[in-house]
Amino acid sequence: MTDPASNRRDFLTGRSLGGEIRHVAGAAGDALLEGLETPRTPPTSGPTVRLGTKAMACDFHVILNDGPDRAVETWHASDALSLIHELESQMTVYRDHSELLSINRQAADHSVKVEERLFDLLVRAKAIALETTGAYDPTSMPLVRLWKHCRTENRIPTQDEIDVARQQTGIEFVSLDAATCEVSFAKPDIELQLNAIGKGYALDRAAEVLNEHNIQNWLLHGGHSSVLARGDHNGLGGWPVGIRNPIFPEERLGTLVLRNAAMGTSGNSVQFFRYQGQRYGHILDPRSGWPADKLLAATVIAPTAAEADALSTAFFVMGLENARSFCQNRPEIQALLIPLPRSGRTLEPVNCGIPDADLFFTDVARVN
Repeated sequence: MTDPASNRRDFLTGRSLGGEIRHVAGAAGDALLEGLETPRTPPTSGPTVRLGTKAMACDFHVILNDGPDRAVETWHASDALSLIHELESQMTVYRDHSELLSINRQAADHSVKVEERLFDLLVRAKAIALETTGAYDPTSMPLVRLWKHCRTENRIPTQDEIDVARQQTGIEFVSLDAATCEVSFAKPDIELQLNAIGKGYALDRAAEVLNEHNIQNWLLHGGHSSVLARGDHNGLGGWPVGIRNPIFPEERLGTLVLRNAAMGTSGNSVQFFRYQGQRYGHILDPRSGWPADKLLAATVIAPTAAEADALSTAFFVMGLENARSFCQNRPEIQALLIPLPRSGRTLEPVNCGIPDADLFFTDVARVN
């Protein structure tokens, strides 16, 4: 999460890059449908208005249907995006004044009072960590830091280094007192980070602003991998969102019509490094300390963007069968899982509960 570059005045007047308002004809979902050709006729997008800002090291956008209410809706959309900057300041661990960093510095010594909404997010993060048996773990920062350090030294960690870092993790050492909204750590060196859930949470909170002003049709996204949609676009009963090819990220694997739901996608197609001919992705399995390598990509559909984000990371770590079992036990959670291709075969996405009518694939994929 990085420091925002624009202030509120520049943001509202459009002088900052993040505050630019653009008309986008035929480009709903941040131009995610450009060049898409599928055996089935894909949904088509109509004219939209997009308002954006940069926060949490990525681009956030609100996409609205073009129409007579455009001016009023974009004003409220700017308020929604401004809130994301406030949330970044609260959740980042890279600014000395952030509330989360304050928790990390003090919670091993004494209980720390936490703002109510942030406390609720920590409760949700811990619940997902327990439900996924640690495949998602908001205490995994020591492992992330170790791998980042080793990458700068052009090496991979030793097993001893990984073991030491893993001793500094564990959601079971985080206590959350719902009666007082206080957080405490049962041992030193524990720290919380919300990278795999924070963007989604920011979208959920931004959506509250749009809903308060009775804006009924919109799509929010953060860095393309976190998406939240409500209402209708171009008569589709939802919003068309592109699904990237995990092997060739510039190409489309297909399109999903997102209907009043959130979508989160995790994969290692962009962030990775090679060492002695071996590829190492940036998504770590907190249980082993090593990069996860069971899937090419995991896309999750969930009621909230926070949950979609965290579960897409967890599913990527858990692998095909465990993720599929999770969806079977939680029917409100759907997923599109892409295993490693078999030799000489095309990609074979595995659909876990997404209606077939909402999925449109290119000819590079065969659905299982």
